[in-house]
Amino acid sequence: MTSGSVFPTRRTVLKTAGIGAAGVPLLAAGNAPRQQTASVPSALLPAPPGQVPPRLDRAKVDRALERLDDLAGYVLAETGLPGLAVAVVYQDEVLYAKGFGVREVGKPAQVTPETVFQVASVSKPLASTVIAGVVGRKVVAWTDPVIKYNRDFALNNDYVTRNATFADLLSHRSGLQTGAGDLLEDLGFDRDYILSHLHQQPLDAFRSSYHYSNFGYTEGGQAAADAMDTPWEDLADKLLFGPLGMASSSYRLADYEKAANRAVLHVPVGDKQWAAKYRRDPDAEAPAGGASSSVRDLAQWLRLQLGNGTYAGTPLIDAAALQTTRVPHSVSGPAAAPAARSRFYGLGWNVSYDDEGRVQLGHSGAFNLGAATAVSMLPGEQLAIVTLTNGRPQGIPEAINADFMDTAQNGAPTVDWLPFIAGIFRQQDEADKPEIDYGKLPANPTSAGPNRRYTGTYANSYYGPLMVFEQDGGLAMRMGPDGNQTTFPLTHFDGDTFSFESIGENGNGLAGAVFAEPRRGSSQEVVLDFYNRTGLGTFTRRAR
Repeated sequence: MTSGSVFPTRRTVLKTAGIGAAGVPLLAAGNAPRQQTASVPSALLPAPPGQVPPRLDRAKVDRALERLDDLAGYVLAETGLPGLAVAVVYQDEVLYAKGFGVREVGKPAQVTPETVFQVASVSKPLASTVIAGVVGRKVVAWTDPVIKYNRDFALNNDYVTRNATFADLLSHRSGLQTGAGDLLEDLGFDRDYILSHLHQQPLDAFRSSYHYSNFGYTEGGQAAADAMDTPWEDLADKLLFGPLGMASSSYRLADYEKAANRAVLHVPVGDKQWAAKYRRDPDAEAPAGGASSSVRDLAQWLRLQLGNGTYAGTPLIDAAALQTTRVPHSVSGPAAAPAARSRFYGLGWNVSYDDEGRVQLGHSGAFNLGAATAVSMLPGEQLAIVTLTNGRPQGIPEAINADFMDTAQNGAPTVDWLPFIAGIFRQQDEADKPEIDYGKLPANPTSAGPNRRYTGTYANSYYGPLMVFEQDGGLAMRMGPDGNQTTFPLTHFDGDTFSFESIGENGNGLAGAVFAEPRRGSSQEVVLDFYNRTGLGTFTRRAR
């Protein structure tokens, strides 16, 4: 791997979709400028340029483009992935936009450049572009506290509540921990409920910690929409999708689902076998993960990005406001050694630098329920690529983007990117397995108590009430928003511990429901370990 590339953990990729610029290898040493021979004292040498001159030209980009068709075919054959689409923009021209494979397994409809995909966390740099449009209109400033525009905003610290800015929330430095609010979304709670309950989430250090938070980011987008007195979804249409002619793009699930030419989600079910099993509703976190688009549309957005806010000769987004999104605001990965590089996060972008100081921007999107996406950009080279896929994350879009950028810069790929990145994803899949394997029963489990020990209603101010009841001679529990509750059958594991199947985007197999030792014949509380990641998973029995 070329030094300086960024590959975070699977947890970061899947929970935070933060691989970003990871797939952008550095320019080879052979492309570096020759060192000048000093003919004057070194103290009088000119300062280095503020921006590194471009190293690429059309011929080098064309050489990389020539590989893309075969690369896409290789990826589909090697992984069985149903379909993908790729677009490349160079010097304000869309040089490449193609689809490969099928929109849904078992059906003949092909992926085209116009096929609409759920883009997951590629929604974040789209959203920061929209918010930059609001900043450019002088309606808000990046440094404004969001409570100025959303009086209901609250976190678990009064000082943070009063002072958290748009920049804090969009760079994940508010102190909210990774996944805050995500499990509420999996249960079906809406945006208003989730944002109104973030104050119960514990906080890490304000502005000196980095934790990727979908709902912290969503709060930033929602506050910008509040400042404009319009729904977020309409704001994106007005400031971005409409002016760029991105007619297939939206922050509404309903628009994606009514698109005739759309790719559905798939998960692996065997060796090179995929199935369309799940529906993913990201409306609650729309600014952070709820966009859908095609590579044809996203290529227009990349033209705007590479044009510093100007599109087809017309300024649309204030250049200074947009540039603020593309510089470091948080240290997302501190250097592990004195000579190592740190990783940075801007406002919706992963930011890194190569050996010559060349800026590399990127972001990935990941739905465990069946979508993986990635965008990579070299602003100084006026080059960008976006890849969308309709399969659960395995590193495929990151590998395609990395191979393309590597070839453009070095003449040929210096790494076999697909197995390399896929190996990292597999390692992190193993690391993310539950600590307790509830599928493996103890050799001599202790018997459970009578059902009446556990049945009843348990209260929780964050998740709402939990009802435990008898079902088919056993036990089940029910929780979630009124009118959209989920029932979880309970299977006895050991003593007063039962297991249940976790659900949703963050589901990872069997989890535990651990009932407390009974008092007066009944358990007075139950801890759901899957929902207790930040200490909010204890449910207390209500009086009968």
